[in-house]
Amino acid sequence: MITPFSVLFFSSLALGLFLCVSSNSWFGAWAGLELNLMSFIPLISSSSNQYSSEGALKYFLIQALASIMIIFSASFTLMFSNFILIFSLSLLLKLGGAPFHFWFPQVMEGLSWGQAVILMTIQKIGPMFLLTYLVFDENSCMLIFSSALISAVVGAVSGLNQTFLRKIMAFSSINHMSWMFFAMIMSEVCWVLYFSIYCFLSITVIMSFYLQQAFHFSHLMNSESPIVLKAMSMLSLFSMGGLPPFLGFIPKWVMIQELILCQYFYSLILLLFCSLLTLYFYIRLSILFLTLSSPFSGWGMKPRSMSLSSPMLVFMNFSGILIPSFYMII
Repeated sequence: MITPFSVLFFSSLALGLFLCVSSNSWFGAWAGLELNLMSFIPLISSSSNQYSSEGALKYFLIQALASIMIIFSASFTLMFSNFILIFSLSLLLKLGGAPFHFWFPQVMEGLSWGQAVILMTIQKIGPMFLLTYLVFDENSCMLIFSSALISAVVGAVSGLNQTFLRKIMAFSSINHMSWMFFAMIMSEVCWVLYFSIYCFLSITVIMSFYLQQAFHFSHLMNSESPIVLKAMSMLSLFSMGGLPPFLGFIPKWVMIQELILCQYFYSLILLLFCSLLTLYFYIRLSILFLTLSSPFSGWGMKPRSMSLSSPMLVFMNFSGILIPSFYMII
């Protein structure tokens, strides 16, 4: 439910993001990150979820630790160039990239679907934008490269045994961050392309879960959900997993070509193998839409009515096969 309270803090959140991205100094970028953080905390705390307070506290402590590391590293970077590495570590901690991912699934568990969308998309823009400035440093580039490999494995393996949808989306986000890190190393255009499509697909998947009021595997077998909504959910999950010929395959197709040109063959093999694992638990979710409804699903929450944007979202998932040459112009 949209209230003046949430509109106020969302506006300051967007203002902090704009300040972080448009600033020409590290201090201005840090101030933007802090404004973004302090605006997101009240949005989390206002949730009716019983885990919202715990999630807000965890998020605040982790982000505060990362902010302290940013101030500490920025104070000594002018004298010692090695402190740029600490700056990169703090940004990875803010993002939740492996091996600093431990807080991300736990915070996601205490959020509503609307807040989860903000954490998975908007809250990543600022730190990732600042990381693009640090790729040119050799030590930071190696750190981002290592984090990309670890994130691919952690996001794929950890999501296999999960039954809560918010945790599955959290580990999926960690896996997609590995592709975005490699895209950041390749070129800024690749990163913008991948991140834009990732944001759209994340919103589509989470919107389908929100309309069904689904938070667990068992909720997806609710017989009251219309067939069009189930079809939209299946297509969105296939696209999120990068299954061709859906839209989600296009940025991965671009990244595969770029990694081959840069001769990152072993890294590409690892990314493709981990993508197969993530595609497995996406397909496992999709199969639930085809099964018979559970006899115990009557206790589930009634799904919400579909909006007029649902058919458009289904069409956008097929846009990868309709105009693939448009996305290949880099």
